[in-house]
Amino acid sequence: KIDIGKTPDRQVDFLELDEIQELLSAADGEGLRGLRDRAILELLFSAGLRVSELTSLDRDSINLKKGEFGIRGKGSKLRVVFLSPSARTAIERYLDKRSDMDPALFIGLPKKGLGKNRADGSLRISDRTVQRLVKHYAVKAGILKDVHPHTLRHSFATDLLHNGADIRAVQSMLGHSSITTTQIYTHVTNERLREIHEKFHGKRKK
Repeated sequence: KIDIGKTPDRQVDFLELDEIQELLSAADGEGLRGLRDRAILELLFSAGLRVSELTSLDRDSINLKKGEFGIRGKGSKLRVVFLSPSARTAIERYLDKRSDMDPALFIGLPKKGLGKNRADGSLRISDRTVQRLVKHYAVKAGILKDVHPHTLRHSFATDLLHNGADIRAVQSMLGHSSITTTQIYTHVTNERLREIHEKFHGKRKK
């Protein structure tokens, strides 16, 4: 019989499509670092990955030919994610530039050559490095919002829903165990419902 305070609605920060394009275009280098960074940004938006999921990927984790791969997310839950054509191209260009034999898909690039980033001797990129580079390119693109890797995950879900995807399908692609978690994106579905209401309500066929 105890009244429990209502949890406030969670604020979702996401980028509009033009901001996404500006962010991706900001990573325009042709060296290994620039190609890696573009591939990371493209993959975060294309697949809606959590940063920890992205950094855990190995080269043989993804199937570039099919444009899809399996990822093990929170709670060891396995899901299939898909690559957009631009993400596939960006990853291919980046891997073609790699000369090392490290199994990690994305590696850290210290200023003075390749250095071991992990205690096990791996070159694998860290979550913190990905967070820093996303912020760097957001500033470079002139985006005033506070952009994190998770912002691109929110943008991925928002883009799908805005273009008509079913919320259950988005739940599956994000790897949410409960639909209530995915319902933080109702700001998008509500906007679409408003558009439908304005277009069809109160109209009388002549």
